[in-house]
Amino acid sequence: MISFLGLGRMGAPMARRLVAAGHAVTTWNRTPRAVEGAATAASPAEAVAGAELVVTMLADPAAARRVIADAAPGLRPGTVVAEMSTIGPEAVAGLRGLLPPGVGLVDAPVLGSVGPAADGTLVVLAGGLPGDLARCREALEVFGRVIEAGGPGAGAAMKLAVMSALVPAQVLLAETVAYAEATGVDTAILLDVLGGTPLGPLVERVRPAVESGPYGTRYALGLAAKDMELAAHGTQTLAAAAGARLAGAVAAGLGGADLTAIFTHVAAAGPTGADRPGGRTGVEKLNPAAVPATNGLYSHATRAAGLLFVSGQVALDEEGRVVGEGDMTRQSEYVMDLLSRVLADQGCTFDDVTHIRSHLTDMSLLREYGAVRERFITGEPPASTTVEVSRLFRPGLLIEVEVIAALPAGR
Repeated sequence: MISFLGLGRMGAPMARRLVAAGHAVTTWNRTPRAVEGAATAASPAEAVAGAELVVTMLADPAAARRVIADAAPGLRPGTVVAEMSTIGPEAVAGLRGLLPPGVGLVDAPVLGSVGPAADGTLVVLAGGLPGDLARCREALEVFGRVIEAGGPGAGAAMKLAVMSALVPAQVLLAETVAYAEATGVDTAILLDVLGGTPLGPLVERVRPAVESGPYGTRYALGLAAKDMELAAHGTQTLAAAAGARLAGAVAAGLGGADLTAIFTHVAAAGPTGADRPGGRTGVEKLNPAAVPATNGLYSHATRAAGLLFVSGQVALDEEGRVVGEGDMTRQSEYVMDLLSRVLADQGCTFDDVTHIRSHLTDMSLLREYGAVRERFITGEPPASTTVEVSRLFRPGLLIEVEVIAALPAGR
């Protein structure tokens, strides 16, 4: 029996393929939803009871962690969990600690959108121990071509590496088209010229969106922004720039639209920094007096394109000493207070936050942090990414949190 957890745009057609292939399938979704031919469970633990394979297809690391934790009591030794969401290798490593002894874990995110999910032509990037991969490979092949990327976490890392090239390339094309329109270049001719370059396949893929407007949602822009956030790395400068562009589009209400909506968003945003007099970028660096000074190697925040980007805040006082060493609650309170001060300096509150990213050195302390966060973020929560890291830059620090906020009109 196969359990399938998460029946979103991708999950539902994937679950239907398993049913069509003759597998006995039990499904669960946070918002009750049925798949014809599959049983429906009331909880993750109920869904996985007796399953030989558990497939998860969820939105982000926090959702994956929450669902796996809820499912864990129903898992039995010998079961393999195939985590197929795009959550990154750090989150995959964190899931390992939630599983009971004897339960295998394979990270197997996919390349492709809703159409390939329905017709079984996805590319599955699988990582895990050889034995675990062998036990679930036949089921994974129902979804498309399986590429074994390596050991545990390799599939998750491969997915982010691929998206770090594909997503920025599409954002670059959107900026190129906007530049062409602003300078009087014929867009149709531009696309023809680009179609004859190595960018040709991508150009042809997005051409209908350029000419007629965004597609119906296949790969949500908000998910692309999340993927770029997960892929953040010191070497990924283009991915970071693309992520900032996408964050602006999410703040403008386009998170649920297809990624091709970036073309209309960039066109509507007007001239970029390179077009401004003197080549100024329109980026302002901020270091409010209300928070301890930095070491001079970074700014507490930057403002650009109507957004406020706040650097990761940690529990260090004015003298550089760790506040609340060993105490997650105290450190979380201190960090959230610092964030609120930076936001307030720019006329923002936590209600203006569009995305919050949290780094914890020990995921077993997540509930303590969550309880503090709920005291500060009392309205509808923003988009969120939570990852476990092996350590932070100063011994004794347990948590670092960064946010992106939409600046109020007129700021």
